[in-house]
Amino acid sequence: MLTKRWDKSRLPSRHTSVGPDRAPHRSYYYAMGLTEDEIAQPFVGVATCWNEAAPCNIALSRQAQSVKKGVSEAGGTPREFTTITVTDGIAMGHQGMKSSLVSREVIADSVELTVRGHCYDAIVGVAGCDKSLPGMMMAMLRLNVPSVFMYGGSILPGRFKGRDVTVVDVFEAVGQHAAGNMSDEDLHELECVACPSAGACGGQFTANTMAMVSEGIGLALPGSAGAPAPYEDRDRWAVESGRAVMALIEQRIRPRDIVTLKSLENAAVLVGATGGSTNAALHLPAMANEAGIRFTMHDVAEIMRRTPYIADLKPGGKYVALDVHRVGGIPVIIKSLLDAGLLHGDCMTVTGKTLAENHKDVVFPTDQDVIYPVSRALSPSGGVVGLKGNLAPDGAVVKVAGMKTLRFEGTALCFDSEEEAFKAVQDRAYKAGDVIVIRYEGPKGGPGMREMLSTTSAIYGQGMGEQVALITDGRFSGGTRGFCVGHVGPEAAVGGPIGLLRNGDKIVIDAAAGTIEAMLSEAEWAARRAAWAPRQTDYQSGALWRFAQNVGPAHLGALTHPGASAETHCYADI
Repeated sequence: MLTKRWDKSRLPSRHTSVGPDRAPHRSYYYAMGLTEDEIAQPFVGVATCWNEAAPCNIALSRQAQSVKKGVSEAGGTPREFTTITVTDGIAMGHQGMKSSLVSREVIADSVELTVRGHCYDAIVGVAGCDKSLPGMMMAMLRLNVPSVFMYGGSILPGRFKGRDVTVVDVFEAVGQHAAGNMSDEDLHELECVACPSAGACGGQFTANTMAMVSEGIGLALPGSAGAPAPYEDRDRWAVESGRAVMALIEQRIRPRDIVTLKSLENAAVLVGATGGSTNAALHLPAMANEAGIRFTMHDVAEIMRRTPYIADLKPGGKYVALDVHRVGGIPVIIKSLLDAGLLHGDCMTVTGKTLAENHKDVVFPTDQDVIYPVSRALSPSGGVVGLKGNLAPDGAVVKVAGMKTLRFEGTALCFDSEEEAFKAVQDRAYKAGDVIVIRYEGPKGGPGMREMLSTTSAIYGQGMGEQVALITDGRFSGGTRGFCVGHVGPEAAVGGPIGLLRNGDKIVIDAAAGTIEAMLSEAEWAARRAAWAPRQTDYQSGALWRFAQNVGPAHLGALTHPGASAETHCYADI
């Protein structure tokens, strides 16, 4: 018997389940074992990025079953489906990395098409790797049906020679090994212990950054992002997420009621306060676009610049996600920022309550040094800084968390691909004072805007991390550290200044002042622009070609469609 009789007259699933003319559609549901009562309930898409590509997503299928239990217990009918992921740890350092950012769009598109095609009434999305988190949240905002996001959880830290390690330590060990400072045996031992469980990278890299965003922006239940993937507590949160989405259907609270300009500002504060990934400067504008809000890389960077840095997390600090969980999780960070007046506490969340109401009873723990109160911040400015200048008229970003110096003056050493740069680093064909320039790796020029973790980690492994800088129109991993400037725009492929640099050009980067300049005269710039010619990539068909045709500049989020501002209808209202 139904515990509640739902009125489907305003729900999308009426198109597949209500009335005599939908008898053929209902026959498919009976074929899968659904009862008449279950067909009469709201259909909730339970979307995961489960796959066997990497540990980030391997636990998501288990968590989806718990989500389905919560949906069922609250009177809904769960419909599980999966989408793709491209896992950066596997894709890094070769041509496969060109697929990473593109996968964000494919994830959002595939969730949209699945929900549209089957007329689901709500979504619970579970994601575990860098691009899958923003991709899933983008789909929720695009469709604007009641939605709850849940992070699949972080990996447990590995132990090597008495210290906690992550996969970034392995990337840096490659450089140490190449420099003769690590034995074959130690490198093998490290790679065997660095990743001891399911879950996404444990530092404040992109996955954990966007997991914090999911709570701070209000799309995830408070506290749900904290527990590592192997912990059974994740399944409790999954059940609660399933129940929560049913409450949102009843209350008619949708993602665009939650994600507003103010909540996007909250998300940027949280990234800055935790020394989060520069990739947030791509993903927050892309999420905003799905809600019809203009929120650019410059907006993100300006908020981070004035946000105190309060969480001592890798790669710039000492701790990993498990340590945050042990001292109370993301709610502690949010509470600290709320108490300091740095967050908009009146923003709606998936609990049906405001951010301030959700965190009013959180007590800041004083017997720990993972998270600091704002009054004792690690630094007065956030972990990511925006730059502008004649080398980046559209802007660039640099992660300053943990950096000792905020100014670098050196000479350009130019490479037209990551492979060229990585080989030069391996061969030690660079010197202190160089500004390594990697270009034609932007959204269009790559195509795909690759991350440069292999190269930056090798530099650190060789002990040169503080002696050189690196700039690119591509991206950096959230695990990158050092004076590494990414998202330089306009990119080389469209004639941006980074493509006009030559070896030996003097470059000055000042993260304190927010500037990035090449010491060239206007006449010299003009001469080089006149001599420049566009180049063709090797990707002239398929998904990467299609991405390159549609993608916009990095400072706007590397968008591939106009977003909600161009809508003539919203799926949720069909």
